[in-house]
Amino acid sequence: MDARALIIFLIIGIVAGFLASIVVGGGGLIQYLVSGVLGAFVGGWLLGALGASLGISNPLISQIVTSTIGAIVVVIIARLIS
Repeated sequence: MDARALIIFLIIGIVAGFLASIVVGGGGLIQYLVSGVLGAFVGGWLLGALGASLGISNPLISQIVTSTIGAIVVVIIARLIS
């Protein structure tokens, strides 16, 4: 992964984590980043396992929505565990 792709991935993670925090509440920059990056993996796996398609033609928006869904799941599970 080159530096540009890594930066884009981290920005998408921060945006997704921030959007998830609006839905489920709380968080700071590090929590946004961690929940967003983990959410990207969880959201991709979850939507793939369900066979769901978002139907969004813009790949950037689609990735943000997928990551946000995953980040919401990650934050809820983390709160249930702690």
